[in-house]
Amino acid sequence: MSGTNERWASRIGLILAVAGNAVGLGNFLRFPAQAINNGGGAFIIPYLVSLVVMGIPLLWVEWAIGRHGGQYGHHSTPGMLDVLGKSRVLKYFGVFGIFTNLVVAAYYSYIESWTLAYTFFSLFDVFNGMNQQEVIQYFKSYLGTGDGFFNFSPVALFFFVVTLGLNLWILSRGISAGIEKASKILMPLLILFGIFLAIRALTLEAGESGAVEDAIAGLNFLWTPQFDSLANPKVWLAAAGQVFFTLSVGMGSIHCYAAYLRKNDDVALNAASAGFMNEFVEVVLGGSIVIPIAVAYLGLASLSAFSGFGMSFMTLPMLFENWGPFLSALGGLAWFGLLFFAGITSSIAMGQPVMAFLQDSFKFTRQKSTVLFGFAVFLLALPTILLYDHGAFDEYD
Repeated sequence: MSGTNERWASRIGLILAVAGNAVGLGNFLRFPAQAINNGGGAFIIPYLVSLVVMGIPLLWVEWAIGRHGGQYGHHSTPGMLDVLGKSRVLKYFGVFGIFTNLVVAAYYSYIESWTLAYTFFSLFDVFNGMNQQEVIQYFKSYLGTGDGFFNFSPVALFFFVVTLGLNLWILSRGISAGIEKASKILMPLLILFGIFLAIRALTLEAGESGAVEDAIAGLNFLWTPQFDSLANPKVWLAAAGQVFFTLSVGMGSIHCYAAYLRKNDDVALNAASAGFMNEFVEVVLGGSIVIPIAVAYLGLASLSAFSGFGMSFMTLPMLFENWGPFLSALGGLAWFGLLFFAGITSSIAMGQPVMAFLQDSFKFTRQKSTVLFGFAVFLLALPTILLYDHGAFDEYD
């Protein structure tokens, strides 16, 4: 049992931190693709049903388990499950809440470092004058693809080390001074950047800055309901999977954050508030940026091969250049900065359960736990960096 007395300093800080855990790259890259491939506007019906029937109840369960475990000094799933019932076997299932976060954090931090790198590339107008193929080649060069067995780019490795260092610095500062304070800064900036991009995207008209058709056409394509899709069980399964994915349930992060609640803190209201903030970002902002911009410049045909990652890193930088020198830099900064903020608020949420486990079970200091977590993530991430060409990254994913 841990002797830590750490607590969240404020309700808004807690909600922003938990929402930051849920708001990740999938909100902006995965959700639009799911909607397009599963009935357009009709997808929102099984999506909302899954949210109400499965998502919110699961959030309440995880928050309640976490708060209960925290009262006994446990801040990671093995300890929480150990005090949840009389069975001595339960705690061993809690190990999945540690292992999952550790492995996902390894490759997720690498993706996160791409967004940080591209934020700087956008600021320095690296993509000025590039065509589609040149932007694609630049991305491949950044990843260090080639003919050798070990292929990596020193630039990519540098940004990964910087990204991991930022994660560890925030985690080393603790719950209120680190995670909560970072969330209070990063989440409002994320929403601000998202609103700017959504407004800019939805006001694009045919003929403006090289646009071939109105951006609203993309929004109509995304949200025009195909009600016949509701008869397909796979659509309902995709909706349930997206809700499960976007709320980050079943990973142990929510358990961990809830463990730092006080005994009488309201889990129902806090969980619902964080959940609905995530849904706003995903449905309203996530559905209003990539698709409208892509359709405005590339037409509806571009969506036939829609890929969130591909369009983000290999298409959007070129499209932003149509906005002129200032707005293109601002657009790139807002888009990749938004993705970076979404990524880092999620990755620190993956790190905290691992560190809490080391503190609770082995009585390590926070600083020692931070170093061990960072070392483990670096080692686990190396295959995704050095063997990207050989499919290591895809295997992790």
